[in-house]
Amino acid sequence: MIMGRSYYSQSISHFLADDDKAVLGELANNHEFDLEEQQKNAWIKQIEVLKEELNEFNSGHVIFEYTIPRMGKRVDTIIIYSGIVFVLEFKVGADKYDSNAIDQVLDYSIDLKNFQEGSHSIKLVPVLVATNAPDRNNDYNKYPQYDDGVFKPILCNSHNIKGTLNRISSRYTSDFINPIEWENSKYKPTPSIIEAAQTLYHGHSVKEISRSDSGAINLSETADAINKIINTSKEQYRKSICFVTGVPGAGKTLAGLNLANERHKFIEEEHAVFLSGNGPLVNVLQEALARNDVENSAEKITKKTALRKVKSFIQNIHNFRDEYLEDKNAPVEKVVVFDEAQRAWTQKQISSFMQIKKGVPGFSMSEPECLIDIMDRHEDWTVIICLIGGGQEINTGEAGLPEWFSALKKQYSHWHVYLSTKISDIEYTRGTDIRKLLGNLNYDSIEDLHLSTSIRSFRSEKVSKLIKSILDCDNEEAKYLLSKLEGKYPILLTRDIEKAKKWLKENARGTERIGITASSGALRLQPYGIYVQINIDAKNWFLNSKDDIRSSFSLEYTATEFDIQGLELDWICVAWDADLRFNNNEWSYKTFRGSDWQNINSEERMIYLKNAYRVLLTRARQGLIIFIPKGEGTDTTRNPEFYNGTYKYFRELGIKEI
Repeated sequence: MIMGRSYYSQSISHFLADDDKAVLGELANNHEFDLEEQQKNAWIKQIEVLKEELNEFNSGHVIFEYTIPRMGKRVDTIIIYSGIVFVLEFKVGADKYDSNAIDQVLDYSIDLKNFQEGSHSIKLVPVLVATNAPDRNNDYNKYPQYDDGVFKPILCNSHNIKGTLNRISSRYTSDFINPIEWENSKYKPTPSIIEAAQTLYHGHSVKEISRSDSGAINLSETADAINKIINTSKEQYRKSICFVTGVPGAGKTLAGLNLANERHKFIEEEHAVFLSGNGPLVNVLQEALARNDVENSAEKITKKTALRKVKSFIQNIHNFRDEYLEDKNAPVEKVVVFDEAQRAWTQKQISSFMQIKKGVPGFSMSEPECLIDIMDRHEDWTVIICLIGGGQEINTGEAGLPEWFSALKKQYSHWHVYLSTKISDIEYTRGTDIRKLLGNLNYDSIEDLHLSTSIRSFRSEKVSKLIKSILDCDNEEAKYLLSKLEGKYPILLTRDIEKAKKWLKENARGTERIGITASSGALRLQPYGIYVQINIDAKNWFLNSKDDIRSSFSLEYTATEFDIQGLELDWICVAWDADLRFNNNEWSYKTFRGSDWQNINSEERMIYLKNAYRVLLTRARQGLIIFIPKGEGTDTTRNPEFYNGTYKYFRELGIKEI
């Protein structure tokens, strides 16, 4: 048996024969932290209850503290009986069934269904055991299930577990499950970036929380390639810059966080740091890690202390830049990971900012040049890792990849360049030949520096390719890819925002997050209750619970491409306005000024708008619904013709309407 998957795993007959103290001792010996009295007492009660409730069972298997790496959690108890896996979450002493606890046990069951091979084709029954709660009138005749074989949560107390297990197992007898094979079957998760950051931060490796099947890129290979580059640079006293490319959702940020976290923790003298100019991403990750640290720390640290610790390795690139523009010494950081490096500012953009906001006249460097200049102050070695997303520039002044090579050729040609083999694609080079961009720079091309498969959507890796074909007006490819998503990743269309909201709520289970997004230029969605001018607080929107109206769950606040780039939700509605319209077999690009829509003629601004929708359409992990208004004939800013062309285009591609 693989060690470490659970604290205690035995047949029910063996468990019943075991002395209570022996069971408790095994749990305590396998516990990762100092054993608190509360945890010890909870285990004692669970052992007592289960020995009483299972005493007549002559078959089956019981598992205590079964780990779910993606969530960084452990299931209290798993009972495998009559070909069914019962997932039990105990709330010892609770006299009511808490909604958060119901979501928790359902989350565990869904996670096992989606990511553990042994659970893909079996029935999973989430059971919340509130030991002192009154009997709940569970629907014994129906025991409703979701389409994937996960039951809706069953509510029990300490006296009716036996009856519940017997009724369900007699009604839904299934094939025998080998408990050892089930417990040790492959676990191939696809965590959200927030979950991944939390899990990595608490000691897990990228190999534990990323899929390794043939359908997805093994992120560990990219991590190994980058680590090799860093170690070689250190050994040879070389200054190196490494460009990692990837499609939307391929795990670039995950790879960067993993690298910064591991080297920051285990090679202290490198002071590795994760940098990003994406303010919402930085704020959300810092807040998520700090909250998680406070919740799970055995030392009971304060939120302020937790945030200070987190900020030592996740920082805003602008704060880092400004600090070392004032301090002319070499930074303490030897290794920096720059996420979404294609969004670094041009010389014109940063010069204007430095002059107006910082009072620094005559600033003449682009942001790539500025960062290289800061790291070049090291006398021996240093490494910059640039994570580059294709087609992800969404704002004025974002330089894209060419600016990095321009900066290197300008006065840093002594740096060694490492490239992915896909970096010549037009999404990265903006159509310029890569050999021209590189000039006489010394470089190596490495295949493992490109992540070609999206892992954001664990239901299908074809989503990012589909969105690209839709935006590129490649109709036949879009139709083909859409057909391949049938039954795996729903993409639907509606002209009624209330239907979209209802669909989101009906599909989300447990704590799966839902939300509404729209482009920052979608200014005529106000009549439908969608206000992109109102800034969301990203920390609250992405992290707060269902009972908080500021969270994405409320469907009252809308995130734009600037809020959600680099992040994701499970189920998303993309509200589509008239800023991007489909007419005469092509897209037309508009901006709303004053009281009317005006043409966008700048090719660069067209790219930004197209990329904004690319970002919005690739943020959903499990499913997507697109809301296209019908418009209003009496309102010249919402003429139905502005929307009907886009609607017809999506219908012709085969996207179904609800």
